Amino acid sequence: MNAPELVGPSSRFYVSQRLRLHYVDWGNESAPPLLLVHGGKDHARSWDPIARELRRDWHVIAPDLRGHGDSGWAIGGSYGLLDFVFDITQLVDALELAPLTIVSHSLGGAVSLHYAGVFPENVSRLVAIEGLGPAPELQARMAETPIAERMRSWAGAMQQLAGRTPRRYASIDEAAQRMQEVNSFLPPELARHLTIHGVARNEDHTFSWKFDNYVRAFSPVRMQPEEVHELWARITCPVLLVRGMESWASDPEQDGRIRHFRDARLANIEQAGHWVHHDQPEAFLTTLRTFLSPTP
Repeated sequence: MNAPELVGPSSRFYVSQRLRLHYVDWGNESAPPLLLVHGGKDHARSWDPIARELRRDWHVIAPDLRGHGDSGWAIGGSYGLLDFVFDITQLVDALELAPLTIVSHSLGGAVSLHYAGVFPENVSRLVAIEGLGPAPELQARMAETPIAERMRSWAGAMQQLAGRTPRRYASIDEAAQRMQEVNSFLPPELARHLTIHGVARNEDHTFSWKFDNYVRAFSPVRMQPEEVHELWARITCPVLLVRGMESWASDPEQDGRIRHFRDARLANIEQAGHWVHHDQPEAFLTTLRTFLSPTP
């Protein structure tokens, strides 16, 4: 099945909890739907190299999560995981995408896994690149901190963010260089592409990242690990967990988290950090296509 050649995806919007949220649609509407969900402090166009490779066989849609890219910022500045899940629910329902395939990264992986656990009938296959959250050992240490202390720490972080001026860059090249400092695996041309779509021009002609400052704060109130595991166990579709072997993320087979899924497999990608799809795109695409084929 061949899709028509396009210069790029179309830009569209939908509404969730009174927020105007953005997504890009790569066309080929007659093909099976595939949702690409980005991670924190990222944006929908981060998936462009992957979307271009998949759009001939899939109807590819990539949303900007609330507070990211060209989507609206949450009133009050609180970005809870459940709100992100509801936004995906609204998008899937609005576009009548179910059943669909989801490929996701980091925060987007956590959102997608929660969505699939709540609505297992809507997801036919799911790929999560390092979307399981903190390792069990770190979660245990976090749980030892009393709730009052966690809330005081969160309140302090929110106050600091309120007074934090977003960094301004003199040029796109300067911002792209900063992106490469964060991820040493990132090729210069991809860093520039991500930066072009990830910054907005200020009135003084400098550039700042599009995402809301408040997405940097983590809620002091989280679902208990047992509740998260319960949601994972409700997922009925095949799940592929992808991990970069140079990443900080722990191996879900070694830490035991993969056992909470009914049908999950793990792909460890060499010479890749947290952004596997950026660091080793060819290896990731090969692994992805194998998983998405009718008989993986």
